[in-house]
Amino acid sequence: MSSRGWLNLESVGNVVPENQFFEGEPAFKFLGLSKKARLYGFFSCLAIGFVLSLLGSIVLFLGSLTIFATLYVLGTIISLVGTGFLIGFFRQLKLMFKPVRVVATIVFLASIVLVFVAAFVINSNILCLIFVLVEFLAYTWYTLSYIPYARSVVLKTIGMG
Repeated sequence: MSSRGWLNLESVGNVVPENQFFEGEPAFKFLGLSKKARLYGFFSCLAIGFVLSLLGSIVLFLGSLTIFATLYVLGTIISLVGTGFLIGFFRQLKLMFKPVRVVATIVFLASIVLVFVAAFVINSNILCLIFVLVEFLAYTWYTLSYIPYARSVVLKTIGMG
């Protein structure tokens, strides 16, 4: 008997092409994860990452910069790991450093480190928030690189293309 909830992954069937996201990668063979388990992993990481980032933002308004930085960055990293469940962790690492997105990846990873530096070493709310904004923009630009023509559309929309 199958459940009929809004997240009934068995009813999804072959909506996502098998060859695009669920390639038989050795990491998944080693872990023995099915397509359904990978989807649960993706959605779980996405939800956990969102909740941690949201909690971090709430804590920031309560005045704890270091807890904010920790929760926010941890949430971002967990969300990023979630996509590894879809395309494979090693494949994701390879794709992150392709020429089309290497700059966005480096800026994104550097901004994660700089958020920690601003929070723990410099203890500056303003710098921490600036690096969070840079992290968000770099991650958005990185994500747009996976959607055909998305970057061009964004650049034209803001008048730079």
